[in-house]
Amino acid sequence: MSERTPLTDRKFASRVDWNLMRTFVDIVRAGGIGAAARQLNKQQPSVSAALKRLEDHVGATLLHRTAAGVEMTAAGKAMMALCEDMLESARMMPHQIAQATKRVEGVVRIQIVSAIVSEEFDEAIASFHRRNPDIQIEIRVSSWRQVLDALEAGEVEVGIGYDNSVRGNLVYEPLFVERQQLYCSRSHPLFGYRITQPQELKSEAFVLMGEGEIEIITHLRRRYRLGTRVAALADDMNEVRRLILCGVGIGFLPTSVVQADVEKGLLWPLLHEDFEPGYDIFLLARAEPERDTATQLFVDEVFRRIRAQPRI
Repeated sequence: MSERTPLTDRKFASRVDWNLMRTFVDIVRAGGIGAAARQLNKQQPSVSAALKRLEDHVGATLLHRTAAGVEMTAAGKAMMALCEDMLESARMMPHQIAQATKRVEGVVRIQIVSAIVSEEFDEAIASFHRRNPDIQIEIRVSSWRQVLDALEAGEVEVGIGYDNSVRGNLVYEPLFVERQQLYCSRSHPLFGYRITQPQELKSEAFVLMGEGEIEIITHLRRRYRLGTRVAALADDMNEVRRLILCGVGIGFLPTSVVQADVEKGLLWPLLHEDFEPGYDIFLLARAEPERDTATQLFVDEVFRRIRAQPRI
C-alpha cells in the first residue's frame, strides 16, 4: 500500500472526531484491531472504519496490518505521540482546574525507605505545600521491598526507594545515586585505620539493616564473609546509625546520611572509596493510576523538579 499524500487542513481541529484518536490509541495499545474491538466491546468492522476515517482526515496511513497485529508507520508514530499528549492533558484538566480554583484538599500518601537525603525532594515538598496548604502529606517509612509491594497493591501512589529489577506497572524516575560505606564509632579499636581488604573484617561484630538492606550490600557482605557475627539488627537506617555510634558494632550506612558525623569525628569510614557500592534511588509511581487531584498535583511537582535538574 502506498502512503497517502498528507493534507494540510487549517480546519482539521474543528472537523475531526476526537473519539477517532482515542480509538487509534486503543488499537495501538491493544496490539491490533481485533484485540481493541474486544476490549472496547465493539464490532471489529466499526473499529476498522474508525481507523480509516482518521486516516482519511490526516491524509496518511497510520497503521499496517501484520501477522502479529499492527505496525505503526512514521505518520502513525507521530500521531501516537500527539494523541498521548492530548489524553494526558485531558486527564490533567480536572486536577489543574481544581488547583486554579483553590478547592484542592485531601491526603498525599508517600512510602519511602528510611534516611533519604534529597534536596530536590525536600524542595518539591516545600513548593507543593506553599501552593496547596490544605493538602495533608503523610509519609510512611518501610523497607524498599515494602515500598514496591505497597505501590503494586495500590496502597500508595508515590514511593521513594530502590529496586533490583524493573516492574512494568511502575514508573521509575532516578532521584539520586546513593553510596554506602562501612563505618565504626570513635570508641572502636579500628577508628582511624583504613582496611585494604574487606575480608580482614570477617571476624568483626556487625550491625545489620535487616530486611531493608540493599541487595548490593548483601552481595558485598557475602563475598567477603562480613556480618557472620551479628551484634545488632535494626529495620531503620537511623537506628542502625544509632547502634554504630554507640559502639555496638560496625556497619554500612549511606555516606550522605552520616557526612556530619564523619566531619565531627564520631564515625570513621573503614574502606577505601573503591569499595563503596553505589545504586540508584528512584522516585516511583504507578504507571496507570487513578489518582486523586492532591496526589496527581504532588507527582507533577516532584517529577517537574527532578527532570529540571542537569544530569551529570
